[in-house]
Amino acid sequence: MPSRSPLPDAWNIPQVLRSRVRESVGRQRAMTAEGHLLLVLHEPPKPDELQRRGRYFWRAPDGTWQSNNLGAGITALKKHLGEYRDALEKLDRGEQRADLADDYFGLLRNIAPLHRAACNLYDTLQQAREMVRDDADLIDCRDQAYQVHRESELLRSDIQSGLDCAVARRAEEQAQSGQRMALASHRLNVLAAIFFPIVTVSSIMGMNLERGLDEAMLSQWLFWAVLVAGIICGLLLKLAIIDTPARPANVDRNKRPGRGEPPRVRRS
Repeated sequence: MPSRSPLPDAWNIPQVLRSRVRESVGRQRAMTAEGHLLLVLHEPPKPDELQRRGRYFWRAPDGTWQSNNLGAGITALKKHLGEYRDALEKLDRGEQRADLADDYFGLLRNIAPLHRAACNLYDTLQQAREMVRDDADLIDCRDQAYQVHRESELLRSDIQSGLDCAVARRAEEQAQSGQRMALASHRLNVLAAIFFPIVTVSSIMGMNLERGLDEAMLSQWLFWAVLVAGIICGLLLKLAIIDTPARPANVDRNKRPGRGEPPRVRRS
């Protein structure tokens, strides 16, 4: 059993046009037969919408326009274009408020189907303009469709640029945070290197062994000797763990090029 055409039954259009339209809207396109023009367009796609909702416009040979859900006259087609402009303005306001990468990802996901639909809308109206060359209203709608297509392209470019900037800014912040953490860890290592000998010597000297060093006369100078020796050892250890930049090896300018080396060319 053939599927029912979604076109209104009251439309007196040729059967060849009616038979080419099915319940599934398909792509946006323009068709003509016996002076009749039929436009199969898409409503502005909503976010995460998989199926496209069709909208149909019929131009009779006498120049009158009808639509399936926007009323009669050329104003119906202009309303259709206005819905695209309203959707783009909503995304534009969201792009101005966006700051994080997640915000730009959501806008980019919404602008992608709208941009494709606007591009196909302009191509369809341009095709209809070539089919009907003496309709000034259709030319005006074609020009408005080009403006919608251009605005969607510019908005998508701005969103992509904003996303790139947000990702780059986040990467820079992470790099700076990692640098600060590395610097803090380096400082802790330096402090540990300075005080490690003192702690080690103090731990050894604090053992409860019979060493004969607990007399009052030896306690003072022994304390300061251990402290000074530990600090000196710590500073030496600090110099040992700090990396020094490697110097380039000295190149003998008088050395002749060996086998396999390109000869040097003297400039006059």
